[in-house]
Amino acid sequence: MRQELMSLPKTLADDVAKNLVMVAKLLDDEPERAYEYSRVALRLASRVAAVREAAGFASYAVAKYAEALAEFRAARRMTGTADLWPVMADCERGMGRPERALAMAGEPEVQKLDRAGQVEMRLVAAGARRDMGQADAAVVTLQSPELASQSVQPWTARLRYAYADALLAVGREDEAREWFAKALEADQGGTTDASDRLAELDGVEFVDALAPEEPEELAEPEEITEPEEITEPEEITEPEGEEAPVENKAGDEPEDGAEPAAEPAETAQADRPEREADGG
Repeated sequence: MRQELMSLPKTLADDVAKNLVMVAKLLDDEPERAYEYSRVALRLASRVAAVREAAGFASYAVAKYAEALAEFRAARRMTGTADLWPVMADCERGMGRPERALAMAGEPEVQKLDRAGQVEMRLVAAGARRDMGQADAAVVTLQSPELASQSVQPWTARLRYAYADALLAVGREDEAREWFAKALEADQGGTTDASDRLAELDGVEFVDALAPEEPEELAEPEEITEPEEITEPEEITEPEGEEAPVENKAGDEPEDGAEPAAEPAETAQADRPEREADGG
């Protein structure tokens, strides 16, 4: 990359180099910022192959697969090498075209790749098979001398991890666990989450001891209900068919057929002298 930048004026080369350094520094942890730096470098030196390649990887990291593929194709035209062939095929997968990625796995460019590049191409082809619903074919695609090798290479952990994941997808859980364990043995840089996948298969749940404890939830106060309304006693009604007795007042004529009411005692006493005077 430094050699390529020497074709630029020194001040411009320094500016481009600073942006490319930031792309490399931020690519894994802050891909969005890395992408912004890559666009600056691209505006300054779009005719430098290393700049187009860096812009391609930055676009790839933020899932801008169409942009990434365009940058990788430009870099490949400038250099004439096949090194970017696997990542170009993976961009086709990202754009929803796994059949194109699978076709690229059978192109003559694959034979020009070094061993690491060919392993990368296997990983992409297996992913394309799974995208197409061919899970069993993905398992077969990953079976290779590199998978069976006991030596640990930079790509060994990822290859074993992909194989374990493919086995799990077809229901071969015991074999998947074995290969996740092998991936963990080879993963010296922590590039995979093989340990978490193993724990998941074993039913182990990790708890962060440094995480602050969440306060216990306070019980909701019981709802105070209003006292039941006291109902008025029901009015006692007279039984139907019976009339209440009516008191006869003095002077009221008795009804036909009824005996006259007895005179009051005082009235009887008042009439007595008059009767005696009449002789009785």
